[in-house]
Amino acid sequence: MVDNEKSYVYKNREAPVEARVKDLLSRMTLPEKIGQMTLIERSVASEAVIRDFSIGSVLNRAGGWPFEDAKSSNWADMIDGFQRSALESRLGIPIIYGIDAVHGNNDVYGATIFPHNIGLGATRDADLVKRIGAATALEVRACGAHWAFAPCVAVVKDPRWGRCYESYGEVAQIVSEMTSLVSGLQGEPSKDHTNGYPFLAGRKNVVACAKHFVGDGGTNKAINEGNTILRYEDLERKHIAPYKKCISQGVSTVMASYSSWNGDKLHSHYFLLTEILKQKLGFKGYIVSDWEGLDRLSDPPGSNYRNCVKIGINAGIDMVMVPFKYEQFRNDLIDLVESGEVLMARVNDAVERILRVKFVAGLFEFPLTDRSLLPTVGCKEHRELAREAVRKSLVLLKNGRYGEFLPLNCNAERILVVGTHADDLGYQCGGWTKTMYGQSGRITDGTTLLDAIKAAVGDETEVIYEKSPSEETLASGYRFSYAIVAVGEPPYAETMGDNSELIIPFNGSEIITAVAEKIPTLVILFSGRPMFLEPQVLEKAEALVAAWLLGTEGQGIADVIFGDYEFRGKLPATWFKRVDQLPLDIESNGYLPLFPLGFGLNGDSVENSDTV
Repeated sequence: MVDNEKSYVYKNREAPVEARVKDLLSRMTLPEKIGQMTLIERSVASEAVIRDFSIGSVLNRAGGWPFEDAKSSNWADMIDGFQRSALESRLGIPIIYGIDAVHGNNDVYGATIFPHNIGLGATRDADLVKRIGAATALEVRACGAHWAFAPCVAVVKDPRWGRCYESYGEVAQIVSEMTSLVSGLQGEPSKDHTNGYPFLAGRKNVVACAKHFVGDGGTNKAINEGNTILRYEDLERKHIAPYKKCISQGVSTVMASYSSWNGDKLHSHYFLLTEILKQKLGFKGYIVSDWEGLDRLSDPPGSNYRNCVKIGINAGIDMVMVPFKYEQFRNDLIDLVESGEVLMARVNDAVERILRVKFVAGLFEFPLTDRSLLPTVGCKEHRELAREAVRKSLVLLKNGRYGEFLPLNCNAERILVVGTHADDLGYQCGGWTKTMYGQSGRITDGTTLLDAIKAAVGDETEVIYEKSPSEETLASGYRFSYAIVAVGEPPYAETMGDNSELIIPFNGSEIITAVAEKIPTLVILFSGRPMFLEPQVLEKAEALVAAWLLGTEGQGIADVIFGDYEFRGKLPATWFKRVDQLPLDIESNGYLPLFPLGFGLNGDSVENSDTV
């Protein structure tokens, strides 16, 4: 048996990757090839299904834990179980397990949650983002997963879009700089690495996924999954540019967008997926569909599924996030190949790409979890990194009339802390945290703003917290040295986040005004995008900070507002005056924002602004 296995080139770790791919592909049946092209949700991933269908990949929907508050070791047990089933298949091809690790390993209880991308864009710190990628990779590998569905390199053109916080910013230059996350997740390839060829440094790294190709942040009227209307030259300059940076770093996978370009859905777009991404840009990894992405090629979604499969695969989709009806997908694709409607060459190309990534990732040699990585999950070093990211992401929009209000006195006699977001870790983290749409409350390990304030102030300082300020408290406002009001958006994701008004929820503006009329007030706004700031808010608040969706490490805010560190953040997106101005285009003559792209004060009210 051992001698026989040595004759299998694909099992020889010393053989070149392309030779291993060619050998393995030559041994595969059509159903086995289609199995590799199939990505299923863990709830249907039984031992028999994975083994008998030669399933190529498994993922979990956001919130699809082994059980609630499952630790990384529990995840590793589950994923290793899936992997052992795959290794029992005829050819022993390992699965690649994917997870939505979009700001840390955010599905997993106890993981370090970093700021969402919009906050990282405010840092303008590519090295910081790379280090976050490396830390995230360790925590993802510790739970057994091999593939992170990150980074999102959408260029957001309108804050009404429900996925605004998943973007690093509104211009390609900012987003392109932040693609350093790819090198953090996968490791950094050598200078002589072949452009477009997938790369993974080793067992402490994960396969990255640049998404969503392409133009998802530029849809008409900011409608999620909508239609981006642009000439190709503008699409390339404004939206494709960050993908070039990802490809130059060896990004291994790209996810297609639900959205359309000039009326044609990306999941069916041969020109963009094949002629541009694969041929012109030289991408040699694999393209994965989004969740039920092929179903959405028909109306109603899922109808005439055979035709959806035909269109999507022929356009260039290599792996299909089915995620449930794997039998129908397999049967339809077998029929399409046998009828000649999908060529075997197209199937072989898809499988070659998938196998290439699996060999590059070392999955054949090291298919199971490295449990020695478990201590990295939520470790002090990673939390300090997240705290650094919070500090650097904060954008100071106002600081008194003459820059005299901040920093705050940490030894003040009495402080009032108010607002829906002052002591809510789930609100602080936003969507894609534990579940797709996020949650309220102490959803994982972390430090709220209120926790951080209490830890930062002097022993003699009294901190009074009220989620909503009482009339009695406001009537005695003279007793307080100052107030900190924390308001913002509840968690949301995708289409549920589309918002045509962008008013601060939970009567945020009224709460700010009520407090600021009585007490000198610092407003901290937790949001995934610029929000409408009513004139009385800007007038009455002494200071205003955009804190974005910062993750689990609220101490980063206290570090800055109390003066241990200076404000450094710059707006990654234009702050509008009124929603009827949107979309605002920095290249337009009508660009009249409240705060321009790149704006940000330091502690002395000196603008940190630049053009981007």
